[in-house]
Amino acid sequence: MAAVTVEALKLELETFSIKCEEDAVLDKLLEQCLCHRVKGEEIVNEWVAFSTTKGQLKLTLNNLDTFEHEVLNKKQKAKGSSKGNKCSSNTRDVHSLQDLIKAEEEEENLLDSYSTPAKGSQKRALTTPEHPQSKRSAARLLSPGILLSPASFSPCATTPQKYSMRGAKGEVVATHGSVQGSPWMGKGQTAVQLELLEGGEDSLTSSYKYMFQRLRDVRDVLMEKIEGLGEELRTHFKIEELSPVSLPAQDTVSVLGQVCCDSNGKLNAQSVLLEASQEHGARQVPVDLSELKEYSLFPGQVVVMEGINTSGSKFVASKLYEGVPLPFYSIPEVKQEMNEISEPVMVLVACGPYTPSDSLSFDPLIDLIHIINKDRPDVCILLGPFVDSKHEQIEKGQVTESFETIFSKCIESIVDGTRGTECKLVFVPSHRDVHHHYIYPQPPFTVPDLKKDDVHRVTFAPDPCTLLIGGVTIGMTSTDILFHMGAEEISCATGSDRFSRIMKHMLTQRSYYPLYPPAEEVNMDYERFQHYGQLPLTPDILVVPSELRYFIKDAIGCVCVNPGRLTKGQVGGTYGRLLIQQNPVQEEGKRVSPCIAGQRSAFSSTIAFSDLKDKM
Repeated sequence: MAAVTVEALKLELETFSIKCEEDAVLDKLLEQCLCHRVKGEEIVNEWVAFSTTKGQLKLTLNNLDTFEHEVLNKKQKAKGSSKGNKCSSNTRDVHSLQDLIKAEEEEENLLDSYSTPAKGSQKRALTTPEHPQSKRSAARLLSPGILLSPASFSPCATTPQKYSMRGAKGEVVATHGSVQGSPWMGKGQTAVQLELLEGGEDSLTSSYKYMFQRLRDVRDVLMEKIEGLGEELRTHFKIEELSPVSLPAQDTVSVLGQVCCDSNGKLNAQSVLLEASQEHGARQVPVDLSELKEYSLFPGQVVVMEGINTSGSKFVASKLYEGVPLPFYSIPEVKQEMNEISEPVMVLVACGPYTPSDSLSFDPLIDLIHIINKDRPDVCILLGPFVDSKHEQIEKGQVTESFETIFSKCIESIVDGTRGTECKLVFVPSHRDVHHHYIYPQPPFTVPDLKKDDVHRVTFAPDPCTLLIGGVTIGMTSTDILFHMGAEEISCATGSDRFSRIMKHMLTQRSYYPLYPPAEEVNMDYERFQHYGQLPLTPDILVVPSELRYFIKDAIGCVCVNPGRLTKGQVGGTYGRLLIQQNPVQEEGKRVSPCIAGQRSAFSSTIAFSDLKDKM
């Protein structure tokens, strides 16, 4: 069917002397053409017949809804029943996919019987007229389309029109580093070592009751954080003594405390309070920032301020000490002595949702699986949500199967669909996963039906987590800390952007979620957060997916990545690719970042983190 346009519809309407200048009405008519797969001429003829029988109805949005309900839906239903299908929309359901495969196989079998492998092709199966093997049947072994058919998730599957018509597919939209050639092809290094740096007997995988916490326990956690970071600040900046924040002093003193707001509103320069630790009185004192040339503050930040407090009721700050990052991962001495330089490892990073907002069709996830099979990355990190609680159809309860069943099909399809690549898979949950525990830190997924052959290459990690991949550390959290901190941070700084400041705050505050109080949508279990929400070290790479614009930046030696989301509303979003390599050799005694390059590609575009000199 030829593409229908608004201009073509206007011409067809003018044939019957129907004038319509409202863009919303024409867009609605165009949407009906696409959804019901009707030509522009046909839908106008149907409308004229319908409006005539109703007494010359005007072309309005309400009348078009009635027209769709009484005419188009009935025609679609009759057309579907004649073919024996329950749902007639053009999507990847079980019946339509199998019929399509069968029809294409009959055609391809004949052609493949008399074909020879193309020059330069690798490992193509030998085909003969007696035993033909079509490309479609071979690909079907890796195709997750049947498992992810939205026909089983909702009363009637709908085609994601805007997603299917997206442009700029595969376009590189952000880069980092510089490499020669086209390195974005994994080598299938099944021996890549991947492990979680968090663990132990009292891990998030053990059974425990969350949110059973007293206010006193929460306060103890916060006080320990203030005192621990305060001691690091005092030692690093060689501060002789820390004074109580509420103690009147005519001379300049240094005080330690946690930044907070004087009300339930948003923090601003006039509402800043500094809350001292238990050791220094646990009092809250207003802070005057007028004498600070530069500052960047957010609620929950632990800082040391230098200034005066003549009356004890307001501290006038003249200098700010913000924080000290943890050391990076150190290569074991055995490897340093061997002076080995490992092969580069390609890591693909994608974050949900994996469906467009107007449909429960998993077409974006299926397309991502095809990209994984094509590029063959060594490690794939997939962050939730996989079954998004914010999806319109899930919020309205328009799903016939359980959320756990949908999630199981997603995981099974990803694992089965990428088995031929032998890449390592890492699944990280999100608080938006409707079937999972709604808590932070969040325990990993449990998939008891995972096949034994796949256990060695699948890792279910908590949120947040720190991975060690081939000697390179990657920290990540699926919670949108960028958005939450960006809404609360205040700054008076020149020459820095907000994203870089937030990343620096995370690293210097040594926490995956340093904001306090947390955003309303984050249910924080502070007892677990004290052990599993802190950075164990400064990671080489920090992955922080967000609704905000994608980026890749260097913050105090750490490569910080926001790969964006695989879908943005009804259209494709972005995903990221990293090229990492452990390098024990330092240049002139300085640390060399193990992140060689990175890409962000559009899914309607992709995200790549590298300055690629050859066109991809």
